[in-house]
Amino acid sequence: MGLGQRRPPRKVKPRAIRAPQTPVVSAPSGVAADSVQHDDSVLSLTIERLGHDGRGIARAPSGKTVFVDQALPGEQVDVRIHHQRGRFDEAHVIARTTSSPDRVEPACAHFGVCGGCALQHLAPDAQLAHKRQVLIEHFEREGLSIDPQQALTSTPYGYRRRARLGVNVDRQGNRLLGYRRHRSDRVCGITMCLVLAPALERLLQPLHALIEQLEAPRQVGHIELLEADNARCIVVRQLRDQPDDEALWTAFGDAHDVHVMFVRGKGEQAALEGATDLSYQLDVAGRSLTLGFQPGDFFQVNRDVNRQLVSTTLEWLAPRAGTVVLDLFAGVGNFSLGLAAMGAKVHALEGQQVMVERLLDNAQRNGLDGVTAAAADLTRVPVQGDYHAVVLDPPRDGARAVCEQLAKRPVSSIAYVSCNPATLARDAAQLAKGGYRLTHAAVVDMFPQTAHLETLAVFERR
Repeated sequence: MGLGQRRPPRKVKPRAIRAPQTPVVSAPSGVAADSVQHDDSVLSLTIERLGHDGRGIARAPSGKTVFVDQALPGEQVDVRIHHQRGRFDEAHVIARTTSSPDRVEPACAHFGVCGGCALQHLAPDAQLAHKRQVLIEHFEREGLSIDPQQALTSTPYGYRRRARLGVNVDRQGNRLLGYRRHRSDRVCGITMCLVLAPALERLLQPLHALIEQLEAPRQVGHIELLEADNARCIVVRQLRDQPDDEALWTAFGDAHDVHVMFVRGKGEQAALEGATDLSYQLDVAGRSLTLGFQPGDFFQVNRDVNRQLVSTTLEWLAPRAGTVVLDLFAGVGNFSLGLAAMGAKVHALEGQQVMVERLLDNAQRNGLDGVTAAAADLTRVPVQGDYHAVVLDPPRDGARAVCEQLAKRPVSSIAYVSCNPATLARDAAQLAKGGYRLTHAAVVDMFPQTAHLETLAVFERR
């Protein structure tokens, strides 16, 4: 381990708790019963704050930290421990003495069992306040300050236009279609999903009926629902060929005006069969841009928030005609095309050649000749060339290597779109050492009802 590197967190195995001699409450919602180590004692706690994952945090009389599922700050609760760990315990509520004024009734019947949402019991405004505080805390840990006055938001439900659902058959022979359970790899069968775009959510009941008709449901690894601006799609991961079942899928698509595609086998590189032209729209500088993509390509699942994200990024960067911009982790051109539409000269870098080709096709489709692109390993590629501005939208690992290089270069503005506040704060510290200052910041609520936090931050050279 190199000097100055942080040691990775030590994995601590859950410590078993001696089984009680008297009956205890059942396992908390979403926790597999056979994975719970019961403690028959009941603790009365006051929830002090929310953890970054949305769980309530309290202190046991012993002083040990306790994470409590679905508990909110200020609430007085009786809890039972279901996992003991070295430095903290995990618990669930068995009785609530007082309730937070920010508590609301979860809208979905599967909340607490399904692992998709963690904050449906918290009012939307309070969810935003929590995410803002999480961002502030991550920056404070790096000795930095951030004041995200702006929030990019959408409707709290019905926003998600892409979702992957598992297909499973349990020990009793029941056929399940749904998401992973809360803190479990097991599938939770669902009949509704209110965060899904309505046109996708309406497919759930017919899909349940279809799953019941399949001859070999165990040969379906998962299905992916996808809503583009011009089509609805289902991608079926077919582990082995099942011609009769595939005919049922095709007929389902015809009946429900859904394009059906297949991915065969278990490998990540399995080919997609039946691909069609999918696209979404962005309005920039008085123009409507069409961005094509395929299942498997990265694109933002929240249409309304993504449109705000692009427009806000362009507003804060304010590129002029001839501005030279480097777009890193460029995807299908979510930012590149908008920048080019405003007259900027854009060079885009992506990790996969197929994405580079998709981006260039999108530039040509929209008549934008100010875009060049290339494939590169963005974890180690040297940043070469002279640029007025840089846009980067990295995965959760962030962009440490890129920011180390940018800290040494005279770039006027950097727009950083982050899906992980911890790596954003780490990379922001590197930029600060290089003489950049944070000038704009916004909480990007791409996934309401979840603890997932995205951020838009703009840095300028001092």
